[in-house]
Amino acid sequence: MKSNQGISRPRERAGDLAGLSKLTTDDLRKRWRQLYGARPPARINRPLLIQGIGYRMQEKAHGGLKPATHRLLARVTEAAAAGREVVVTPERSPRPGTMLVREWHGVTHQVTVLDDGVLYSERRYRSLSEVARLITGCRWSGPLFFGLRAPSSEQDHAAR
Repeated sequence: MKSNQGISRPRERAGDLAGLSKLTTDDLRKRWRQLYGARPPARINRPLLIQGIGYRMQEKAHGGLKPATHRLLARVTEAAAAGREVVVTPERSPRPGTMLVREWHGVTHQVTVLDDGVLYSERRYRSLSEVARLITGCRWSGPLFFGLRAPSSEQDHAAR
């Protein structure tokens, strides 16, 4: 859960961050253990220790990375550990007002992206996946069906 402390006390938080450089290295290591629940790396230098603590303080105050970013980092780490070339392609998210067209079994289907879902056949739907399921009669990834994402096998191939 995100903390509202970052909103209510920004000057105090800035002072906390600025004050890190005045702490002793031993105090910084103690602060690291408090924030991360583990010892800092043995050979971490002082500037990196300060940056890591400052990052963690801001993360706790304002929230951390999005789950999608965690998944991307895990995928990149796995590929790098396996010795595969790492290729990251940005996800394409259509903006509201974008019209997506897909032909399926000789029928052309048109979807308009809205702020909070999509419009298809004059009805609102929560997601592209709902529309893809309606069109095909089976479960589909909406972004995949409408060409916004490559199939997994192509993504895996691109990551090698």
